[in-house]
Amino acid sequence: QVQLAESGGGLVQAGDSLTLSCEASGGTFSSYVMSWFRQAPGREREYLAAISWAGENTHYTDPVKGRFTISRDNAKNTVHLQMNSLKPEDTAVYYCAADLHYRGYEVGSYDYWGQGTQVTVAS
Repeated sequence: QVQLAESGGGLVQAGDSLTLSCEASGGTFSSYVMSWFRQAPGREREYLAAISWAGENTHYTDPVKGRFTISRDNAKNTVHLQMNSLKPEDTAVYYCAADLHYRGYEVGSYDYWGQGTQVTVAS
């Protein structure tokens, strides 16, 4: 059983940067593809990015490509999401997710989820 705990959310101004972290415990971190999602009020959970087991491959959705960067540190069982040039529409609860395989947009297929961290971007 893997537990995921996000941190790093908060209130920022438009144009600011913020880095989210997700620490995993209870499993072999390097065995999991790690992904980030977000969910705004009244909207479905949205896939953002994923990183492969050793970090050699990454994937981003168009809304965040070029602004967000996913990275991982397998020695520290942690995955990060660096977010630059934040916009008010980035306001959401951000979640990390883990799965033994790449699941991409398949929200219902992920094995493990964190509890989320709130990011609010003021205009």
